[in-house]
Amino acid sequence: MLIAEMAEAHQAVAFQFTITPEGIDLQLSHQALRQVYLSGLRSWKKRVVRLKNNVITGVYPASPSSWLFVVIAILATMYTRSDPSMGLIAKIQEHLPVSDSLSVQCRTVVSAVLFSTLLWLSLIFTMRLCLKQLLSYHGWMFEQHGKVSTTTKIWAAMVRIFSGRQPLLYSYQGSLPNLPVPAVKDTVKRYLESVRPLMNDSEYERMTNLAKEFEGSLGNRLQWYLKLKAMWASNYVSDWWEEYVYLRGRGPIMVNSNYYGMDFLYVTPTPIQAARAGNTLHACLLYRRKLNREEIKPSRVPGLNVPLCAAQCERIFNTTRIPGEETDSLVHWQDSEYVAVFHRGRYFRLWLYHAGRMLSPREIEHQVQSIIDNPSPPAPGEAKLAALTAGDRIPWAQARKDFFSSGVNKRSLDCIEKAAFFVALDDDEQGMMGDDPAGNLDRYAKSLFHGKCYDRWFDKSFTVVLYKNGKNGLNAEHSWADAPVMAHLWEYVMTTDCFQLGYNEEGHCKGEVDSSLPRPQRLTWDISAECQEHVERSLAVAQALADDIDFHVYPIQEFGKGAIKKCKISPDAFIQIALQLAYYRNRGTFTLTYEASMTRLFREGRTETVRSCTSESYAFVKALESGESKEVCRHLFRAAAERHQNLYRMAMTGAGIDRHLLCLYIVSKYLGEESPFLKEVLSDTWRLSTSQTPLQQVELFDFVNHPDYTTCGGGFGPVADDGYGVSYIIIGDNMINLHISSKFSCPQTDSHKFGAQIVQAMKDLLMLTSPEKPDGSKTENHFQNKKHL
Repeated sequence: MLIAEMAEAHQAVAFQFTITPEGIDLQLSHQALRQVYLSGLRSWKKRVVRLKNNVITGVYPASPSSWLFVVIAILATMYTRSDPSMGLIAKIQEHLPVSDSLSVQCRTVVSAVLFSTLLWLSLIFTMRLCLKQLLSYHGWMFEQHGKVSTTTKIWAAMVRIFSGRQPLLYSYQGSLPNLPVPAVKDTVKRYLESVRPLMNDSEYERMTNLAKEFEGSLGNRLQWYLKLKAMWASNYVSDWWEEYVYLRGRGPIMVNSNYYGMDFLYVTPTPIQAARAGNTLHACLLYRRKLNREEIKPSRVPGLNVPLCAAQCERIFNTTRIPGEETDSLVHWQDSEYVAVFHRGRYFRLWLYHAGRMLSPREIEHQVQSIIDNPSPPAPGEAKLAALTAGDRIPWAQARKDFFSSGVNKRSLDCIEKAAFFVALDDDEQGMMGDDPAGNLDRYAKSLFHGKCYDRWFDKSFTVVLYKNGKNGLNAEHSWADAPVMAHLWEYVMTTDCFQLGYNEEGHCKGEVDSSLPRPQRLTWDISAECQEHVERSLAVAQALADDIDFHVYPIQEFGKGAIKKCKISPDAFIQIALQLAYYRNRGTFTLTYEASMTRLFREGRTETVRSCTSESYAFVKALESGESKEVCRHLFRAAAERHQNLYRMAMTGAGIDRHLLCLYIVSKYLGEESPFLKEVLSDTWRLSTSQTPLQQVELFDFVNHPDYTTCGGGFGPVADDGYGVSYIIIGDNMINLHISSKFSCPQTDSHKFGAQIVQAMKDLLMLTSPEKPDGSKTENHFQNKKHL
């Protein structure tokens, strides 16, 4: 095996020379030189495309061709002996540095072109400024569904006019407004409203006094620094959010930060692992090519022409989190032509390009199959090496410095970190199958979430996991972007895999294989006994964390968005109130609830918190559980839903609570000031952490003709040791998938029980708001039978 690898390395060298008594014997490898040339050609093509896109994006909402139109228009006007510049062209002509060497006619033309260019740039600046001001208007979001004001209609027409045509992915970036800094008094007021249902009178009075003291003294000083930052930076939150919430965390990112995404729920397109890998990896490359060319349409608010920030897309590929002793860092490379593959304790470099072209799905399948068939054993210490990325960050940073800073270990680690992404080929079979489909679905979730703690490289931007039975999934690192960005890629990959690339009758990828493809390269390591001890310690930490996670995936097929919308209630508000009802039944109390909302209406926006436990939802749950009449409960339910909708809108438009308070707290730490109010706010525990995974590319999924091709969504871990993490995805009109996590070590939590209680709460709410029962529901009338789970 070693001889074969040395032979491959020998062939890969473009030239060799040998010094002999007769002189220097130089030997050239034309094949290797051709590969170098084609690889360089591809790289230069990418540079040209990037330059072209930068120009197109830089002048948007105008187009480069509009410059020629302006020049011709100015010259044509001058031809009629008119001066559209009102004397400016003559002024430019007088100050041309080469005026003596040019004829009068040439000087006039050059001056007109310069004036036209300045006029064109001024028009672009004005259009972009107008578009930025238009996108700063958010009144449309607070209007009732179906009732659009005249102001909003005029605004929507103006946005269409100033938005230009055929925008590239990043065309709107320069026109997006900056995230506004809320007033301290407004944030404090909203915070006090959010904690009122969670505190008794004495606790609330104490917190109110702390808040007033903060607002009247230190708060204004901290706010001044924050406004200064907002004037200087494009987003006053995002860089601190990335650093202090993610990169400075010293605990394991596995379970605590990373999240997962699943395959189709009912369908496995092929049972052949290598074939599924071929299509999946090729689809990832197709997405990356569209991303590099900025051919992906900018994400917009559904039903409107309002763009969302695309900055997070820049680091999907070729990105790795690097451990540090005090803080981690994110490193992104412009390009990478290979992926790093893990199989049975061994690491490989799999090239995805050959002769300047992308490998076909069939060729990738062939290469992956060669890895699977490779019988070589792992090197000493190699098999569980990735456990370093699953454990605490400081030991990993120290091990990286001590054992991976030079030699063969550094070269192999560089290969993994600079890969486009990471691929794990698992020997297990996963999915909703067998005699215990529900239990197997839970095991599938846990496998994607943490695996064996050493078969995922948790620092990579994402890891594609491919199982022995053809099922796939992903595990994603969280610091570089939020889940909707990764979900956008995964939706494209799944649909491209099945509906565009497809498989032949035997289940293999379509196409032919180039016999000259170089085989995947096995990475080599020299892992000392001391390094192996570090690995084992990290594995012990990670394994204890993974074993404690209680996961339950609950596909709800009895009803979905269609039944909820018939009740004229927002589906998200409906589910959030159901979560409050279920939690109250589960624990007999209310808790601080986190729902993630996006702030991508603003430049470099990420997320904001919607505090879903409100006084209105508190009143509704209490009334329902105490047996109040239907009419009273319906009224309170609609008030709670409207309150939740309003909070969600405020969070999206920059009027949230938690990001502002976090930034004020960070400023106070920089200034060395102590704030009892901020300290107590930041110590609050989120025992119920929730998030909706949006189905963004609805046009890719045909649920009518292909109902079995249902995506299952993904999930994350609990934020608190005694709490729950709940992720949900609304699929079409007839399905909702829940992903519920908690910890076995807490006797008060049970993911299966809580999942059943959530579903029962939804059924009870449907029963309350609609005279019709949900399809297939066996629920008895809540008001006739008060027996709860």
